[in-house]
Amino acid sequence: MFRNSSNLGRPPFPPKHQQQSDFFNKLPLNIPPTLLSRQQIADAEFNFQNAAALLSGNLATLPAVTTQPMTYANGSPVNTSEAPMSFRRRKRPSEESLSRDVKRPRFHSRHSETTVVDQAVPFPEERRCSFPGTIQSPLLRAQYRPGCVPPLRDTVFPDPIETVLPVAKDKLSQQVLELFQACQQQTCDLNRKELCRTQLQREIQQIFPQSRLFLVGSSLNGFGTRSSDGDLCLLVKEEPVNQKTEARHILSLVQKLFSTKLSSYIERPQLIRAKVPIVKFRDKVSCVEFDLNVNNVVGIRNTFLLRTYAYIENRVRPLVLVVKKWASFHDINDASRGTLSSYSLVLMVLHYLQTLPEPILPSLQKHYPEHFDPTMQLHLVHQASCTIPPYLSKNGSSLGDLLIGFFKYYATEFDWSHQMISVRDAKAIPRPDGIEWRNKFICIEEPFDGTNTARAVHEKQKFDIIRGEFLQ
Repeated sequence: MFRNSSNLGRPPFPPKHQQQSDFFNKLPLNIPPTLLSRQQIADAEFNFQNAAALLSGNLATLPAVTTQPMTYANGSPVNTSEAPMSFRRRKRPSEESLSRDVKRPRFHSRHSETTVVDQAVPFPEERRCSFPGTIQSPLLRAQYRPGCVPPLRDTVFPDPIETVLPVAKDKLSQQVLELFQACQQQTCDLNRKELCRTQLQREIQQIFPQSRLFLVGSSLNGFGTRSSDGDLCLLVKEEPVNQKTEARHILSLVQKLFSTKLSSYIERPQLIRAKVPIVKFRDKVSCVEFDLNVNNVVGIRNTFLLRTYAYIENRVRPLVLVVKKWASFHDINDASRGTLSSYSLVLMVLHYLQTLPEPILPSLQKHYPEHFDPTMQLHLVHQASCTIPPYLSKNGSSLGDLLIGFFKYYATEFDWSHQMISVRDAKAIPRPDGIEWRNKFICIEEPFDGTNTARAVHEKQKFDIIRGEFLQ
């Protein structure tokens, strides 16, 4: 019987099972990605039900491109014509009022992974090895040994790595690849976020001189889309910060800075008093929504763990992206509303790929413990993964097979009541008896600090909805 897509290279179900969902059925097939218009890219990402009408999309509905460049307070320009438009999506209806534009992605650009990323101002003792390195630091270039993970380096250093996508073996696999190519984050998207991070770091250092601001999450981990928000981690000191008291106080000062001195290009700064408090805001120059936390250093570490998983096997990124889009389409991808966060969904996909009879992914923390040491200094974290080679799996399943197997696994095989998802151990393990796990509907272990990433799912009604979508 079927077990995690064990029939390698063959669809694990009769064709009729692939026709039960309308998620892909109306996506256009055999259209060269570079011929998709800007409106078509937008619709391919967020309007699946009407995807058959993409070829007749009316470009006249796009907002006018800004002709006058906008700048930050210090005069740094941003070409807002590259900023993504406001898509019609169900997850964040409040964003529909934002007028944005979309730049057609260059899917096969040989510099698609090259960008200026996190040129953070280092602490005094780290001038020669900042995170993740500046033009002035030759160490990155000297120490870099080619691996499968694209290094984060300056654009003056050409990136020799070109990501090769898997070959589509069937119709469903082709649809997955086309959706991935249309929706994946582009270099211009990342550069907009990085420019905002650079400017904000300079301003925040007027209050906290030794602080550094890190771009984390989907923007850097390889699973970002054109519409992904930006996640920022403000590191004010090397020691842990009390999230209930000290972090909230620091964020209140940051919020005040944003709403006063930086109000010309930062709008709607709002302090959210969650378990890990954040300041939510929108950068008017780049038209990107950001979440900023204080000293949540595990976010820096797991960003580069996930980045390594994203690139050691070429089926991982397309599969994760389509699962995230599927979850958003069915309203189960929003932790603020009691469903699954994108981080939890990524871990669910990685876990599934680790537990196949012929695994597609290993446990990186077991195979390379020195590269993912939780005590490693933060300015070294980004370099560690760059030397890890690709993972050569004997599993030849297509993207379509793996997508169906993913739904099958969580619909009928995974024991939600007694098991915990552990990417660190590369298997499902019995739930611990601690308060973090007791009486929880979904248990997903954070690979570094061991917390439950799915703790937001605390209502049985929401859990039933989530499980029901997998059963569909």
